[in-house]
Amino acid sequence: MLDLALFAFLVGFIAVGFRRPFVWVLAYLYVDILAPGKMGWTLMPALQPSLLTFVAAFAGWLLTDPKHGSRFTVRQGIMLALLLYCMWTTGRADFPEFAAEKWSWVWKALFFAIFLPLTITTRARLEGALLIMILTVSAIIISAGIKVVLGGGGYEAQLFFVNDNSGLYESSTLATVAICIIPLIVWFNKYGTIFPPEWRVKLFSAGLVFACLLMPVGTEARTGLICIAVLLVLALRDVKRRLTFIVAGVTLGLVALPFLPASYYERMSTLGSTDGDESASTRVAVWEWTIDYATENPTGGGFDAFRGNSFTYNMPIREQQGNTTAVEYQEVTDEARAYHSAVFEMLGEQGWPGLFMWLLLHGLGLWQMERLRRRWRKRQRNGEAEGREWIAPLATALEYAQIVYLVGSLFQGIAYQPFVLMIVALQCAFWSYCKRIDSHEARQRRALRQASAALPAGDAVAAG
Repeated sequence: MLDLALFAFLVGFIAVGFRRPFVWVLAYLYVDILAPGKMGWTLMPALQPSLLTFVAAFAGWLLTDPKHGSRFTVRQGIMLALLLYCMWTTGRADFPEFAAEKWSWVWKALFFAIFLPLTITTRARLEGALLIMILTVSAIIISAGIKVVLGGGGYEAQLFFVNDNSGLYESSTLATVAICIIPLIVWFNKYGTIFPPEWRVKLFSAGLVFACLLMPVGTEARTGLICIAVLLVLALRDVKRRLTFIVAGVTLGLVALPFLPASYYERMSTLGSTDGDESASTRVAVWEWTIDYATENPTGGGFDAFRGNSFTYNMPIREQQGNTTAVEYQEVTDEARAYHSAVFEMLGEQGWPGLFMWLLLHGLGLWQMERLRRRWRKRQRNGEAEGREWIAPLATALEYAQIVYLVGSLFQGIAYQPFVLMIVALQCAFWSYCKRIDSHEARQRRALRQASAALPAGDAVAAG
């Protein structure tokens, strides 16, 4: 029944695209985030929804879209360079079979991120893409949130639609993305036009934000707790009553403490130290190995180069003996441990050139969004942004979403996460949109000056 429902919904989605081809772009966003092909048993796997919507989105834009306002930005150029570089490193990878498997989805994520800004040339399209992304990932978040409330969570507990530990269905990744989209949910709650803000929209938004905050608790992902702290610090930039905000946040945290399971406290207690936690201990060892590897192989070892690592370290084992705790150091040898950090993932797989391009891509995005935020906030204060009050808050929301991801990515190998690359693509489209507004206003001012200069002095004064 689920298979049939997913099939019917996707077919309806694609059918609408014959009238509005941009809907096929939205269909690919939906399919790539939710992965409905993994939920079905017969119809959905046979349909190959990812390939179908990918081809439809590109063909629809190429054949029918007017392409007015489409621009190729600097950041799209960086992603194109990174795509070509990854293709080169894949051809000379240390582990060709594993590299080819990862390349099969990385190239699609990068290619679509390069392509997506070309299709988004209006506010309606930008808002539609953001809305589809949020609602699709919300389907996973709400489902997991219900399971957490009714049955409790737990690290690596089965909270999701599918029995899969990759993509957004990996607990730490979902916890990071859930906190990442909160600023965008808040933006829709105030400036959305597809679903104008009214009591039902605000009620749903409040419930969705609560579900997002449940993800780090339900999945017991330590990274999620750090992301919440980062978002709260960022929010202090915009709240009017900061002291009230801080007191309210602390109060809510204290009220929630009695309802958290003991396993959550035990897992969060390892945040302050790597001792006694094999996962944290091996991360430090892997990072040290990656730096040494990149020193010897400056261009990286291709995808999944971590499979060549091997290291030995001493991990303290604590055993309670009456009122005392005995500590015994045990030698542990580990091999083929993942990077657990996007920074070291890029360094190990793509070397120093790949890491530089990745850092430049995100650093330039933060700079662009901060620049838009400040410029349009200044215009609002001067009364020059009438009808465009939504621009500065959206720039802020996209910037905060990216910062939360970057902090979370320090502890996860999610350098090529498709959802985040979609956020990057929307930033590119948003930057181009704002530049078109600036160009249009500059042309209007120039035309007005030329018209005034062509008039006699008396007429020019009257026209002014």
